[in-house]
Amino acid sequence: MNRTRLDDRDIAILATLAREGRIAKTALAARVNLSPTPCWERMKRLERAGLIRGYRAEIDLALLGPHVQVFVTVELDSHRAESFQTFERVVARMAEVTGCWAIGGGYDYLMQVVARDVAAFQELMDGMLESRAGVRRYFSYIVTKPVKDLPPALGLLGS
Repeated sequence: MNRTRLDDRDIAILATLAREGRIAKTALAARVNLSPTPCWERMKRLERAGLIRGYRAEIDLALLGPHVQVFVTVELDSHRAESFQTFERVVARMAEVTGCWAIGGGYDYLMQVVARDVAAFQELMDGMLESRAGVRRYFSYIVTKPVKDLPPALGLLGS
C-alpha cells in the first residue's frame, strides 16, 4: 500500500472535515491556517489519495421515529475462506446492517444493526440463521443510550 505523506495541516484538514463535513472552504482554510486555494488543493489531493471517502450528514434517528440499534457478535460455523466470503455477501445485501467488521478474538464479526423495533431485528436475525450465511451463533447487545460517538482523534494516530 502506498501511503500518502501527511503533515500537520493535512491532519488538521482531515480532523476538521471528520467533525464538520459541511464546513465552508474558506472557514476550513482559516481553521488550518492556510489560504483557500492551497487548502482546496490539499483537500483534493486527500480525496484522490482515498483518505477522504465521502461526506455524510449525521441523522438523529430518534427524531425520525422509534427504532432500535443493536450490536451483534457473530460466530460462523466454518472458518474456511469460502464461509467468510459467503457471510460477507449476505450481509452486504442487508440494508438494516449499517456496519460490519471482521474481528479477532472469540467471534468472527461485529455487526451494527438499525431496525424498526426488536421484533424487526429478530426477524432479520432469524432470516440470517435460516439462510446459507453460515452463522453458528450470535449475541446481541441493544443500545439503551448513546454515550459517545465521535470521529477518531486523527492527531493521535500520527503520520
